[in-house]
Amino acid sequence: MAENTVRIEAQTAAPAGTRTLVHGIMVVRAVAAGASSLRSVVEATGLSRSTAHRLIQTLRVERFLRENADGGLQLGPALIELGFQALDSVSLQTIAHPILVDLARQAKDTVHLAVEDSGMALYLDKIHGTRGIEIRSWIGARMPLTYTGIGKALLIDSPERWRGQYVQDRNLTGRDPEHDYADESAFSAAMATFARQGFAYDLEENEPGVRCVSAPVRDGRGKTVAAISVSAALPFMPPKRMKALGPVVMDAAARISAELGYHTANNDSIG
Repeated sequence: MAENTVRIEAQTAAPAGTRTLVHGIMVVRAVAAGASSLRSVVEATGLSRSTAHRLIQTLRVERFLRENADGGLQLGPALIELGFQALDSVSLQTIAHPILVDLARQAKDTVHLAVEDSGMALYLDKIHGTRGIEIRSWIGARMPLTYTGIGKALLIDSPERWRGQYVQDRNLTGRDPEHDYADESAFSAAMATFARQGFAYDLEENEPGVRCVSAPVRDGRGKTVAAISVSAALPFMPPKRMKALGPVVMDAAARISAELGYHTANNDSIG
């Protein structure tokens, strides 16, 4: 009951004339969280029964809510339509860029954004660090997934791919790094550790003398759609700093994910 009281008190801060809108949003969010009846909506929102009933009926007419075959409330098709329109208007690079700039300023090292393209990591953005050290990468570059930290972050939610992708990448010509995993079992074990902690490392597999810390970016479905990384020369990336950077990179990735509709509370099974 205290939770409902807090919700109702919060509504009093809404601008005049907008409380009905706020209440309607509360109802939609309650149904999205699993409320499927008038009673459960009232319990979840703290609204009066009459107010909740009136809003549910209006939202049904406008197709923001609907009833399933059993009479339970569900999100309606209007939300799906708006969701697709929102996705069409979203530019990953535009959303991510200011967050990447903040991360680069905080870390003082080079920051990247990449997506997977045909089994490779495709770099979409690069923010230079302030240490005056150049990292061999560029926007549009494509790198094997399992050699790079950012590629490992792209794979972090796909354990079924770890071994096969490792073998596939090791069959590429022109790649024989001094620092590498012994075999696919060792790589898979490392990836399992990365998945548990939520961020991945590149320990000079991609470029001698360069290490990076990376984390996945997820969309509203909980799907990994991109990854970001912080890269620096070896003297600036001792193990202790890499471990400390992990949560920082994860936080930046989470900020981008939130802009893409990802909510941790609704995707606890992901990652």
